[in-house]
Amino acid sequence: MLNNLSPAVKILLIINIAVFFLSSILNLELSPILGLRNFNAPSFRPFQFITYMFVHGDIGHLFSNMFGLFMFGTTLERLWGTKRFVIYYFFTGIGAGLLYLGINYYEMGKLMQAITVYAQHPTADSFLGFVNKFASSGSIELGNFINKFRENPNDQGIIQQTIGLAQSFYNSQLNIPMVGASGAIFGILMAFGYLFPNTEMMLMFFPVPIKAKYFITFYGLYELYEGFRRAHGDNVAHFAHIGGMIFGFILLKIWGNSRQKFY
Repeated sequence: MLNNLSPAVKILLIINIAVFFLSSILNLELSPILGLRNFNAPSFRPFQFITYMFVHGDIGHLFSNMFGLFMFGTTLERLWGTKRFVIYYFFTGIGAGLLYLGINYYEMGKLMQAITVYAQHPTADSFLGFVNKFASSGSIELGNFINKFRENPNDQGIIQQTIGLAQSFYNSQLNIPMVGASGAIFGILMAFGYLFPNTEMMLMFFPVPIKAKYFITFYGLYELYEGFRRAHGDNVAHFAHIGGMIFGFILLKIWGNSRQKFY
């Protein structure tokens, strides 16, 4: 099977799989160093725009990304050549990271602004509103704490504790790394749908033939919807996926003078 793969795809598969299993065997946590951090995080480093693409959270995350690379990457590399494919892969991966960090930077700014506003007018209801909007309000302990705050609205100890909790939440969110090759894989999906729009695909979870151009369009719209919906507990970087597709489209248009569409 490996003999049927194009050179860059084969190397990318080997590196990603090796990094995952070696880190698992050696019990190494690579995401704190290699994962992509917010620009304001103390642990942010420019090289993370590259390294985050080779770290995956779990076996399912790894499998889904490598499956996409396996399915579509070789076709593109044989069409473009290895050099152009590698440029496209890293361009879309870095672009995905840039869009993700841009949106994350904006969201963290809103979070800090909300903390500042709360610290100026700290009440039990405004703290509950902050938690409902930005964090999770599902614990019994938090409910009891809010009730205690309501009973003692001027207790400076409680007020300082709530401000500290809000700032701790900010710091925890600031230091969450993004990992995975998903942005580059979505760039590959964009290229395949763009160059082979009428190729029919049969998906495991949707056993009806669907043309690549419709699949990519629906998938992109779904990622956009999920990105704006921001469901609690959703740790998928949807805007990184969108970023990979956007930067992929940009590069495809730049290369467009020599581009052809294939069936």
